[in-house]
Amino acid sequence: MDLPPSAPPPAPALSPSARVSPLSGVVPLGSAGAQTVGDAGDAGDASSAGLRPAWLLPAALVGGLAGAAWQVRQPVLWPPWAYGLLGLVAGVLALALVRAPGWWRRAGLRTGAVALAAALAMAGVTGLRAAHFAAQALSPALEGRDIRVTGTVVAMPQPSAVGLRFRLAVESAQLAPPQGARRGAVQSPSVDAPQGIAAGATADAALGGQPVRLPTLIDLGWYHSTLYGTGDAAARPAPALRAGERWALTVRLKAPHGARNPHGFDYELWLWEQGVQAVGYVRTGARDVPPVRLEATAQYPVEQARQSVRDAILDALAAPGDGPGSGQGAQVAGVVAALVTGDQRAIDRADWDVFRATGVAHLMSISGLHITLFAWLAAALVQWLWRRSARLSLAVPAPSAALVGGAALAAAYALFSGWGVPAQRTVTMLCVLALLRLAGLRWPWPQVWLLACAAVVLTDPWALWQSGFWLSFVAVGILFATDSGAASARPAGVRGRFILMLREQWVVTLALSPLGLLLFGQMSLVALGANLLAIPWVTLVVTPLALLGVLWAPLWQLAGWAVQALVAFLQPLASVPWASLWLAQAPLWAGLAGVLGGALLALRLPWPVRALGLPLLLPVLCWQTLRPAPGQFELLAADIGQGSAVLVRTARHSLLYDAGPRYSLDSDAGERVLVPLLRALGERLDVLMLSHRDSDHTGGAPAVLAAQPQALLTGSIAPETAPAALPPAQPCVAGQRWHWDGVEFAVIHPAQPATAHTPGSARRPQTNAHSCVLRITAATGAAALLAGDIERAQEQALVAAGAPLAADVLLLPHHGSKTSSSAEFLDAVGARSAWVQAAYRNRFGHPAPEVVQRVQARGMALVQSAHCGAATWSSTQPAQVQCERQQRARYWQHLPP
Repeated sequence: MDLPPSAPPPAPALSPSARVSPLSGVVPLGSAGAQTVGDAGDAGDASSAGLRPAWLLPAALVGGLAGAAWQVRQPVLWPPWAYGLLGLVAGVLALALVRAPGWWRRAGLRTGAVALAAALAMAGVTGLRAAHFAAQALSPALEGRDIRVTGTVVAMPQPSAVGLRFRLAVESAQLAPPQGARRGAVQSPSVDAPQGIAAGATADAALGGQPVRLPTLIDLGWYHSTLYGTGDAAARPAPALRAGERWALTVRLKAPHGARNPHGFDYELWLWEQGVQAVGYVRTGARDVPPVRLEATAQYPVEQARQSVRDAILDALAAPGDGPGSGQGAQVAGVVAALVTGDQRAIDRADWDVFRATGVAHLMSISGLHITLFAWLAAALVQWLWRRSARLSLAVPAPSAALVGGAALAAAYALFSGWGVPAQRTVTMLCVLALLRLAGLRWPWPQVWLLACAAVVLTDPWALWQSGFWLSFVAVGILFATDSGAASARPAGVRGRFILMLREQWVVTLALSPLGLLLFGQMSLVALGANLLAIPWVTLVVTPLALLGVLWAPLWQLAGWAVQALVAFLQPLASVPWASLWLAQAPLWAGLAGVLGGALLALRLPWPVRALGLPLLLPVLCWQTLRPAPGQFELLAADIGQGSAVLVRTARHSLLYDAGPRYSLDSDAGERVLVPLLRALGERLDVLMLSHRDSDHTGGAPAVLAAQPQALLTGSIAPETAPAALPPAQPCVAGQRWHWDGVEFAVIHPAQPATAHTPGSARRPQTNAHSCVLRITAATGAAALLAGDIERAQEQALVAAGAPLAADVLLLPHHGSKTSSSAEFLDAVGARSAWVQAAYRNRFGHPAPEVVQRVQARGMALVQSAHCGAATWSSTQPAQVQCERQQRARYWQHLPP
């Protein structure tokens, strides 16, 4: 689940009298002396303590934003009637305001009452929307069942090295027949044959599958290999799916369940915002009813066009040949495709690393900047064409036609680019501002800014949890504030425009850097220089060429060359050791102080006032995560799916025990979870210990070592069998012992270093048996035992040898497999809590029911990462375990039954 990059700040204006800003696109000129709401009426309020109607709309906007923010922070949803009651109270309060007696005004309560009514109304509406959507969730009883689904592909599929992923709009669903009855259902392997369609329909009807209710939208994977869950050695490869096609498929589904780690990406919120409530994969084994492509449909023409354009770009730029642009490869093609169709997954991961390190990642997608510039150019073109017709100009003024046409064409462009959340925000803002201008209203910029924020939150309240929302509106607000009243002082000419662009880029960089540290713990130190070239180059050269290539394909070659030139400029900047600054992520109060400090430094204020921003920056720049006291240690078991990764922290040292699994050919737990987690906590690893060489324990190690090259690699990995991506590891052997800050670390297994299999033998070595078992003991005696994947034989050997096994926390061997965690071993350990790091609904069935029974029979608290998320434990409080899913619960997050 590759993460979409944060949206760049969108720009909030659309008119021929606006100017192009280097970051936010189009920004209206200062509005000194502009007409404000309420200036034209209700003069009776003028004497009521300054509470004029001009304050009522801002109060309503602020109240609505506060109500939405309160509701989306709820850990659990209320019953629908409770949200309806909030709306009813808001309506009663609004009615009282309409018929307000005089004391409302004299007491100065009118503005507060408006804000409260708006807050209650927005909270009620948001809660009702959430409750209605949550009621359509996938039933737990259907998880893991074979279901025959008929539906339409609603978006262009995303191919990968292991298959493809696609989104399906469900039309009907029924439980698939049992395996025995399924064999004769459809014999034809063809997905296109009309006879297969008829035969499949007849067979399914004869088997009498029970109809079931599924969510409207589901995300599916269609994989080539049994490694990724097809469950059958004879699995059929994925066909070339097209948006708009109807299919009958046998699928297995589960509720969306993502990793929950401190400062981590919220995968479940990401799907919630897109309306997806189930994920799964297509069953294509020999004993499954084959997938059947049904009749063609004219639905989703925009997605069909997007897919055609994307495929044409990839074919034109990624194909070898002797013509122009040949050999540019999939990397360049991915960037061009992303700029035209919004398909960000087409961009190579190495390129994303360069773009993020140089602070230009916001340009490599359909951003607010691109949509706003497109709107401005479209408005200019519409106005020029409109003025060519006297009849049209007399019917509707050209500026008004330009506003409507620019906003409409910008919406069409955003729709073609995939209608992502950043695009929706930008179009909403543009439409709001266009309506204000059409109405002849020239409001002060804070009121315009608030209205745009409220309009976006009204359409998507959960955008308040998205980093792109805050980056967008903080940047736009800063540009509004620093531009106010400065129109007359604007320099003219090319040199003047360059100076203006430099200043605005500096202002936005200064204001957003503390916010970036708060949201991501990262700040690009070369972003200012990189953006000075990248913004005009991408906006004025690459993007227009890429878009015009839809009309004349050879222009895509020119766009590809332009991308190559940009990457050649950015790569040296990204390779500078200090290109990116990674700091521990500060708490909210420190981040807000830093944002305020950056804003003070950026505003047009006297320098003594600006200087007050410097001390406000110190908390976010100097924040350090609290560490254990000397003699104590902490454990953090990361939520990484099916695998192991436990961070051990003492007062001044850190050890990572295992590095999680490899998810796919281009993704692993190190790159997705562990490296961001370590950076957010400000950790500098001393040791990376890999218990053994299985991929669910070593898959993320290369990424971790690349980000933490100073870490010593140790583990039970034979040099002959070590993964090629890993350097040689120092063996871990029983008897190794060291002390950090008063905490003892002791390896108690294996007795001998891991070795390769006997020469001449084809048998795979028993890597589980050689797992490193690490015992950590605090000065107070509290202990933790990390047992790797040892099995019953090794457990019994440790018990028989009298090894020191007693511990407060036990990482259950082999993820709770039935071949481990014997009764004798559990008795010898006597832990307060037993931890299982395993994926939700994993195919191995971890933890095994018999292991769960043994653990619970001994009074141990069972802590499963699928239920708990990241688990945190401190030796100072050995009886307590903190779960990320409970500590930061939100109602859209999945809680397994």
